[in-house]
Amino acid sequence: MSETTYTAVATSTAQGRNGGRATSDDGLLDVGLAVPKALGGAGGGTNPEQLFAAGWASCFVGAVRRVASRKKIALHDLAVIAEVTLHHDTDVDEFQLSAALHLEAGGIDQETADELVEGAHQVCPYSKSTRGNIKVTLSATVA
Repeated sequence: MSETTYTAVATSTAQGRNGGRATSDDGLLDVGLAVPKALGGAGGGTNPEQLFAAGWASCFVGAVRRVASRKKIALHDLAVIAEVTLHHDTDVDEFQLSAALHLEAGGIDQETADELVEGAHQVCPYSKSTRGNIKVTLSATVA
């Protein structure tokens, strides 16, 4: 195992996604949780899928930048949109996730954007952690 660089600590309380809170040990993250209206809940709070999507999108941006730097590619107007979908298999009453990661970048061509998104998927810690566990769709567009 490699050297520990950083450990994030977060706590979810009460009913978790159904009216709980999620907080980080440094106090910078403090969000109310709620079942989304799309799932029949009241809404009005965030949910685990949104938090996972935000973390993965943020990490993936860093991975794209790392791959681009190694290839000496200058990036402009970079964004990653992560969609995390919750699926319910009613036959066995189990839930699972899928994800779609979409890179938007300016100043490069489509082939380069496609190479960057594939390369980032190989080095991003979120991508590594989910590889083989959930379906992930990758795409890229250039501006």
